Amino acid sequence: MENNKSFLWPEGILIVLLALGGTLSLGLMMLIKPISSEAQSRQSINVKDTGANAGTQQRVEALKTLMLTSWQQEAQAKGLSDAVPSSFQGAIISTAKLTQGQKVIALTFDDGPWPETTGQVLDILKANNIKGTFFVVGQNLKNYPELGKRIVSDGHVIANHTWHHWYHFFNPQAAAFEIDSTTNLIYQVTGAKTTLFRPPGGILHNGLVAYAKNQKYTVVMWSSDSTDYKLPPVPRLINNVIKDSKPGGIVLMHDGGGNRSRTVQALPEIISNFRKKGYRFVTIPELLQIQDSDQRLATHKK
Repeated sequence: MENNKSFLWPEGILIVLLALGGTLSLGLMMLIKPISSEAQSRQSINVKDTGANAGTQQRVEALKTLMLTSWQQEAQAKGLSDAVPSSFQGAIISTAKLTQGQKVIALTFDDGPWPETTGQVLDILKANNIKGTFFVVGQNLKNYPELGKRIVSDGHVIANHTWHHWYHFFNPQAAAFEIDSTTNLIYQVTGAKTTLFRPPGGILHNGLVAYAKNQKYTVVMWSSDSTDYKLPPVPRLINNVIKDSKPGGIVLMHDGGGNRSRTVQALPEIISNFRKKGYRFVTIPELLQIQDSDQRLATHKK
């Protein structure tokens, strides 16, 4: 009996130890599981947060695209330079050749946008219900984008006048920068895609016009020069515009690039003089569309 007790006692201890070990293992498993579940939960939350952030970013980008599209549609509805008839792509024009006797004239403004005077010119045109064509310098548009936006939102045509307004010779790469950078910025700022180009100083053989024609721009010169950049007295400035003007003409003035206060003073009188002579005012694309229609009508009659 004594021997049996000796055997059973250690055996009982072993059973108890095993039971305790099982309980501890179960407890540890229960502790580990919640920790693991919490980590998984946190990971799940982080994934959801990341997805939410990505979704928000996508919605922001979609909104930006929608706003730009809306702005572009508004700009297109008000008249863009890309409405130029295909027959004028890659051409140089200084006046429209009209056969039906329409007394139309195009007012054009160079070298802006410019503080104060561009806004003043826009105010005068708006008060007279006139649409003009603005040949902007890229670096000026970069400095005064709100004026560029107003040009388009007021219903005027915005066009390319190079980035720097330099007169020297340009190799093809430099010409591409001057013209492409300005056109791209016009689009970024206003939503307008221009195909109109005017070379600084009217210089035709320094590489800029060659590049523009190759890219199918319409190169727009002028038939009447105000010479406002020389700062003539206001009466002479007015006379410079009126004396050389004829139906289908293109008037050169400046809203930027220096002191343009005399242009601002002369503009209402210039408008009044043209109206007394029976003229109406059009943009460059409208002027070219009139010539295109004239030519088609003449061809049809033949």
